[in-house]
Amino acid sequence: MPSPSEPSAEAFSATDHLLMARALRLAERGAFTTRPNPMVGCVLAHGEEVVGEGWHQRAGEAHAETLALREAGDRAKGATAYVTLEPCAHTGSTPPCADALVAAGVSRVVAAMRDPFPKVDGAGFERLAAAGIEVASGLMEKQARELNRGYLSRMVRGRPWVRVKLATSIDGRSALASGESKWISGEASRLDVQHWRARSGAILTGAGTVLADDPQLTVRLGDDTPFVPPLRVVLDAGLATIARGRVREGDAPTLYIHAPNTKLSRGIQAELATAPVQAGRFDLHQVLRLLTERGINEVQVESGATLAAAFLEAGLVDELLLYVAPVLLGSKARPLFDGLNIQSMADRMELDIVDTRQLGEDIRVLMHPVRQRDAGKG
Repeated sequence: MPSPSEPSAEAFSATDHLLMARALRLAERGAFTTRPNPMVGCVLAHGEEVVGEGWHQRAGEAHAETLALREAGDRAKGATAYVTLEPCAHTGSTPPCADALVAAGVSRVVAAMRDPFPKVDGAGFERLAAAGIEVASGLMEKQARELNRGYLSRMVRGRPWVRVKLATSIDGRSALASGESKWISGEASRLDVQHWRARSGAILTGAGTVLADDPQLTVRLGDDTPFVPPLRVVLDAGLATIARGRVREGDAPTLYIHAPNTKLSRGIQAELATAPVQAGRFDLHQVLRLLTERGINEVQVESGATLAAAFLEAGLVDELLLYVAPVLLGSKARPLFDGLNIQSMADRMELDIVDTRQLGEDIRVLMHPVRQRDAGKG
């Protein structure tokens, strides 16, 4: 029996790869609705013949394995189950999926990866193996980890995955000197942003952006695609924006994070939380801890240059989503980041380009900061 821990790639057939890829595509359908749960897909098959499939669609509802077993019926007996994450072994909102697979009589379970959630974390594999089911994991694990990077960040690192979204001119400017920034990017880019918002558990901004731009920070997909509205988070030390702005309108919830010593006015009807503030700057590690406690997997930062730079300086940016428009704003316009303390080339901040694509006239660049690299080499 293959070990549930890290079998070699040679242990998997072309059919295994084909059907796990299908399970990953199914899992991705839950990108806008499953949080705080991970996205999971499941395919049941006899050889290449698929007899059942499903994906986790919404937290509190049936898991992927349950839906696939329901579709397969009696044909689940003797089948191989391809699952993008280790089947759960605990009772939460739904019964354990490992038990359901055992009861259905599947003969083999192939998982993309182990689930680091403490109540699972190998227990699902152990339960399956104890029932005599052949278990293997590690197939297309890289793709599975990328799919659930926010969930894994919260489980393993104890904080959400942080994505900073910015629009810039070709000369690296984010707004005119007056603060005017609508619209640097084109319509195609603005629509693309909505999909990134929809997969986020929270959209975070600062008081300065609320005062200057009056953003609504809601998801506007323009079709009937289901999504769970992300939490809107405003960092406002003195609650200067508490009684104003479109950020309080609509169905999406809003959370204001303020300094502990802020005097609260009577009659405030808003969700509030506190985080330490020193020299006018929030402790961003503590801000993210607050969001972790609320089950937030991914945070999308949509702020001005100062707060965006503060997240970078703190080493808290996992992903930079940059929309580059073919326009020039000039030397007096505001920079993309304001406050980065870089004194020499050896201290420069390097980024890995993960993906580039054209959206209308704009170029979208997705980048990950390079960590622990000697920038002075080469």
